Amino acid sequence: MSQVQQGNPAVVGLAGFGLTTLMLQFHNLGLCGVGPVLALGLAFGGVAQLIAGYQEFKCNNNFGYSAFVSYGAFWIALSIIFLLNHYGVYKADTKDVGFFLVAWTLYTAIMWVAAMRIHAAMAITFTLLLIGFVLLDLAHFGFPALTKLAAYDLILCALAAWYMMASIIYTQVFGQTILPLGKPWINPPVPAVQAAASSA
Repeated sequence: MSQVQQGNPAVVGLAGFGLTTLMLQFHNLGLCGVGPVLALGLAFGGVAQLIAGYQEFKCNNNFGYSAFVSYGAFWIALSIIFLLNHYGVYKADTKDVGFFLVAWTLYTAIMWVAAMRIHAAMAITFTLLLIGFVLLDLAHFGFPALTKLAAYDLILCALAAWYMMASIIYTQVFGQTILPLGKPWINPPVPAVQAAASSA
């Protein structure tokens, strides 16, 4: 009896992360207003990415589970900050948002180490994301000119996420690897027994 092939929730998680990140950078570059960012932050980057993360749990993928649920929550939280500011419920100043971003920078640094063990495309995506967060941290604590530099960096990050999404989809559709993901930046450790045998 043939086994039913399951879908990969990462194609939705990466799509939501990439598209919402891209739209926010368009806003940061002054190309569009905050409305589309807010809508995507709640619907696609937020709820859709959360659902993808919960599906990763069923696939026994702790990295995808943590990443998609966490960054889905990030977009929802950021959207709430926008809404609270707009309606005057609580005005988050630059320093408030700065510390919000610093906390996410620390989380991203943890995930960045794990990303380097997966494949090159994931490592590149998280490296760009970490750099983007650091630049935004600095922008909110006295160096606002770095916001545009962060935007260009995070546009590349969004495109890298879409590259991974496309790779997964194309591999299934075409039945072969079309977009290679590259080797991990951190190689797996050599088991102690294997190391002893090779040195004998």
